[in-house]
Amino acid sequence: MNKRYVMVHDENKCIGCQACNVACRTENDVPDGVARLQVRVEGPFGEMPNLHYSYARISCQQCEDAACIKVCPTGAAYRNDDGIITINKDKCVGCQYCVAACTYKVRFMNPVTRVADKCNFCTDTRLKRGEQPACVTVCPTNALVFGDANDASSEVAQIIATRATYRDKVHLGAEPRVYRIPAKKGGIAS
Repeated sequence: MNKRYVMVHDENKCIGCQACNVACRTENDVPDGVARLQVRVEGPFGEMPNLHYSYARISCQQCEDAACIKVCPTGAAYRNDDGIITINKDKCVGCQYCVAACTYKVRFMNPVTRVADKCNFCTDTRLKRGEQPACVTVCPTNALVFGDANDASSEVAQIIATRATYRDKVHLGAEPRVYRIPAKKGGIAS
C-alpha cells in the first residue's frame, strides 16, 4: 500500500509561538525574508477579559491534484516515492510557473539558491533519517501530528477518522493533505 503522508494542525493546541517556523528555517536553511512555514496569528477577538486569537498554519498543502506539478516545464516539481511533493533543484530553471500556479500561494523563489522552494515535510532531511518533520518535533503543545493516513493504526488516521477536521480551499479541487482541527476559541483548549 502506498503511503499518504498528511499533517494535522490542531488549532486549539496552537499558541502561535512560531517555534515550528524557527525549526523549519534551521533544518532547511531557509533565508531571511522568505518562509516555508508560518503560523498566522489573528485577533484578538472578543471583549475583555475574554479575548482570544486564532492560529492558522500557512505552508504547502501537499495537494493530491497539484497545480505546481502540472505547470512545471522541466519536471523539477514532482511527487516522490512517498507521495510528497518536492523540488529537484537541479532541474528548476526559475521560471516561477509553480509560484504563480500554487493554489495556496505558499511557493517562493529562494533568494540564495534562486530556485522555487516550499515545505516538503522535511522529506530530504529528517524523513530520510526516519524522523518526524522539524516543525512537529519542536511544537511545545503537540499541535502538529504527522504520519501516514493510509495506515489505519497511525495517529493521523485516527484523528482524521474521529475528530472534526477541515482542509483549506477544498472547493478548488486540489485535495490538500494538511488537515486542521478547527479552533473553538483559539489558544490552548481546556
